[in-house]
Amino acid sequence: MRVFVTGASGWIGSAVTDELLAGGHEVTGLARSDKSAAALEGRGARVRRGDLDDLDGIRLGAQDAEAVIHLANKHDWSDPAGTAAAERAAVQAIGESLAGTGRPFLIASGIAGLVRGRPATEDDASPFHGPDSPRGGSENLALEFAGRGVHSVSLRFAPTVHGTGDHGFIAVLAAIARQKGVSGYPGDGANRWAAVHVRDAARLVSLGLDKAPAGARLHAVAEEGVPTRVIAEAIGRAFDLPVASIAPGDVPDHFGWIGTFFGMDLAATSTATQNLLGWTPTGPALVEDLDGGAYAT
Repeated sequence: MRVFVTGASGWIGSAVTDELLAGGHEVTGLARSDKSAAALEGRGARVRRGDLDDLDGIRLGAQDAEAVIHLANKHDWSDPAGTAAAERAAVQAIGESLAGTGRPFLIASGIAGLVRGRPATEDDASPFHGPDSPRGGSENLALEFAGRGVHSVSLRFAPTVHGTGDHGFIAVLAAIARQKGVSGYPGDGANRWAAVHVRDAARLVSLGLDKAPAGARLHAVAEEGVPTRVIAEAIGRAFDLPVASIAPGDVPDHFGWIGTFFGMDLAATSTATQNLLGWTPTGPALVEDLDGGAYAT
């Protein structure tokens, strides 16, 4: 299958590209720089130059493909409105390009804000609608295209997709701990983060492309919820740092932009996803990765 992947050279995207190529698919990745293009070509993928603001290029990439996997996001925490607007525009462009074709359209999403007080499940619809909501309401926008002849599938990734080379949330927390000289956790550290190893996440995406029905919401979750205190303790061990509670009122100053997320309870299950796809996570757990040196550099 010819698959167009946005974010193909990113952390998750690189693993997904490798998984798809190993499965016999032909991958074309969106690349905004020479470095990204070279990385994709080195993996054996084709390259379409452009970025999320190049909507004409995204449309052409979608039209030329037999499936689209949208993983790219600006992640500009200084401009959340601009990030959301770019995400929504890209999803709109892809959806319109695929309308009436029945082709798969898999879109990256998350579990933050889905529910409160319990782990999120695949049955929980996203409460985010419209351009002013987080990520521009892109999950619901993409799933709405299922009613227009698009095989839309939501990929809800755990807040930490971990592994050697990760530059995401856990890497940011580790950098803050080293800068501050203490590995902190918010309040009593009882709030939890779901987690999944990057190889397991990539395998789920490939299985979702092959097996997920239109309108499905898939959870890339291996561990339902790791307490933030346990995460901080593992970071402390990894860098020989003391571990301490950060008072809720001090969390924004201590952690910066990531403090909002680190203070949330982001637990989720993936039972339905595992049963649907026959997906069983096998990668190292988050603490195993931290203890094993995955974030040592």
